[in-house]
Amino acid sequence: MTLLQESTTRLRAREISGGESAVVGPLKAYHHETYVLSPPSGMGPVKLREPRSTSLWFDRRCFQSEEELLRGLKGRIDRVPDVVDVEGMGLQTFIEGRTLGAHRWRWGRRVPDAVFEQIVALFRQMVPITAETLHVERRCSPQDAPEDGDTDGFLKRLVVFVEEQVYAANRARFGGLFEELGVRDASLVRLGRSVAGLTERPFCLLHADLHRENFILDRRRGLWTIDWELAMVGDPLYDLATHLYLMRYPADQEDRMIREWCEAVESVRPGSSRGWQRDLRVITDFKRAQSVYTDTIRAALSLHDETGLRWAALPRVAGKLHDVLTAAAGPLGLEDVPGRREIMAALAHRHREYAAGA
Repeated sequence: MTLLQESTTRLRAREISGGESAVVGPLKAYHHETYVLSPPSGMGPVKLREPRSTSLWFDRRCFQSEEELLRGLKGRIDRVPDVVDVEGMGLQTFIEGRTLGAHRWRWGRRVPDAVFEQIVALFRQMVPITAETLHVERRCSPQDAPEDGDTDGFLKRLVVFVEEQVYAANRARFGGLFEELGVRDASLVRLGRSVAGLTERPFCLLHADLHRENFILDRRRGLWTIDWELAMVGDPLYDLATHLYLMRYPADQEDRMIREWCEAVESVRPGSSRGWQRDLRVITDFKRAQSVYTDTIRAALSLHDETGLRWAALPRVAGKLHDVLTAAAGPLGLEDVPGRREIMAALAHRHREYAAGA
């Protein structure tokens, strides 16, 4: 019996759908084991997904349930998955189409105008949704939620999350690697200071993970937004900064997105783009710094499999990590970014130490 057949998630999918032939998957996903299935009731295809026990979570989550959030967004955000009840479980409908990432081979990094305008419309629809108007249970306690407009407090909590839940929580296993890369405790202190002093802006709903794989184009060229698990309520400029950082638009489209985003959010809630000229750079610096911590750990993990260190992948992984470190050198105060060979040596050294202690 294979590992796939032993999966309790797959067994559950088979039971709900009434047979193996009605189950597709697992789909490619990092945090979840996901299947598409067709319940015998005749409703359309739905997704069954459960967290992988081996996944590391590097992002703060605000809402108790993505499905309950989607129920709350129904009628307020165009083209998000429906949630249907199947055998006592709320399951998301499966959106048929292709992600923007899958279309990259045709368009490069450029997004067609019709798609671009739908992304701007999504931002416009999120702005009026606030903590007071969205009656969905949240994870954070009232004491841990910054007051509306406290953009400094919002970003500070994200810095603290990186410090406590990413860096400190994994220091025993990866602390030596961070040290060899020149990333030390003082780096986070510097980051906290460098991202202070943001302009106040009214809070609203944020998706917080708007990249090409979370946008799906259906057959009618309608744009659907999926994976709302990292959604939160906070600074609207954070959502724009994250989106630009993840999308990697060409320079002219990035400028256009900033301009049209400002027009869209200001038309709904004046003040939502206040101070963007400085603060967009500050928040982007945080995103670059955050990537150092998450990407370093993921890089180290990606090089290890049941056979040991994947030597053939080492140069490529080290090259990507070098780019991440270079981009974050300013926010983290890294005086000397190690070269690719030094990063390769650090990753190999970490692997030997981990293998010896395993």
